[in-house]
Amino acid sequence: MFDTILGLPVHALVVHAVVVLVPLAAVGLIAVAVYPPWRRPYLPVVALVATAGLAMVPVATMSGRKLEARIHVGGVIADRVQHHAQMGRLVIYPTLLMWVLALAMLYLDRKQQVGRGMTIVAVLAVVGAIAAAGQVAITGHLGSKSVWGCTTQPEDCS
Repeated sequence: MFDTILGLPVHALVVHAVVVLVPLAAVGLIAVAVYPPWRRPYLPVVALVATAGLAMVPVATMSGRKLEARIHVGGVIADRVQHHAQMGRLVIYPTLLMWVLALAMLYLDRKQQVGRGMTIVAVLAVVGAIAAAGQVAITGHLGSKSVWGCTTQPEDCS
């Protein structure tokens, strides 16, 4: 199921959803955390984008495992793929944290709970958003380097 679509690896398609949605949700969550007037109109959208991003993470991870089993590489590229896979398995944790904090902020906002509780959740949301976007960026960079590193820097692959 997570192997190919129309002859293309699912991972190469789905990973773009993670790379776009998770950082987009992170930026949105940071924005609504630091600027309270934006919470009411934009926080539901941020929570929806965070939900979509979170839903795509396991699909990207499972399809990545399928792709890894299909490719036959050695040496530097195998090491890069392995490092990318290790970091990819960690993406779910900060993304899940960001999602929970987005929902907590949404809940508190709808209950009109402003004050210390909202401030604590907002600060944690900023930290979670930075962690999620950072983990996605690192993992994505490692994946790109696995695929394209020998094309752009062949001296690194000899």
